[in-house]
Amino acid sequence: MLGKSDDAMNDLQLITRQGRAIAPHLHALARLRIQVFHDYPYLYEGDLDYEADYLGRYADNPASLFVLAFDGERLVGASTGQPLVNEVEAFRQPFETAGIAPIGVFYYGESVLLHDYRGQGIGKAFMQTREAHAKARGFETAAFCAVEREVDHPDKPPAYAPLNGFWESQGYQRYPNLRARFAWKDRGHDQETEKTLVFWLKPLTS
Repeated sequence: MLGKSDDAMNDLQLITRQGRAIAPHLHALARLRIQVFHDYPYLYEGDLDYEADYLGRYADNPASLFVLAFDGERLVGASTGQPLVNEVEAFRQPFETAGIAPIGVFYYGESVLLHDYRGQGIGKAFMQTREAHAKARGFETAAFCAVEREVDHPDKPPAYAPLNGFWESQGYQRYPNLRARFAWKDRGHDQETEKTLVFWLKPLTS
């Protein structure tokens, strides 16, 4: 159980699953990803076919990790990870080009959480759970990437604040020269466009 600050959080639980054990939760996880990533900065229009393919790759990998947050029976947050060597080329290639062996890297796929559950320490728990998993399996580095939009993007909310400070507080460092290009359809647009994602890394060995 996670710590709660009010009665509404009394049923919040954090569980982990690997590989095909995620199967009962795949549909809820796909809906959650679409809902959360619809917001800035991802502006993801949502595609259930893509979700099925993306999550299916993780589910088919026995070395993957799913960390799920439930309020009662409702899935309200989730984070994923798997060895970088099992990821698509778009995410492996920047490391190979930089001379970083993917075999030693555990890659965090995403961390999604509904607005009403933010600020309760769940994001930190997601990070710590995946990091402990990676350390226990001998990985040297934890890594994730985040989309970076133009400073003056028209859909940027006035009160938007990036998570850079939180990630830095957890020991992750932004590597501006380590980046990937990935395409998806922004909400309200008919065509996919490529986005720039920058990687953040944390060494897991002292």
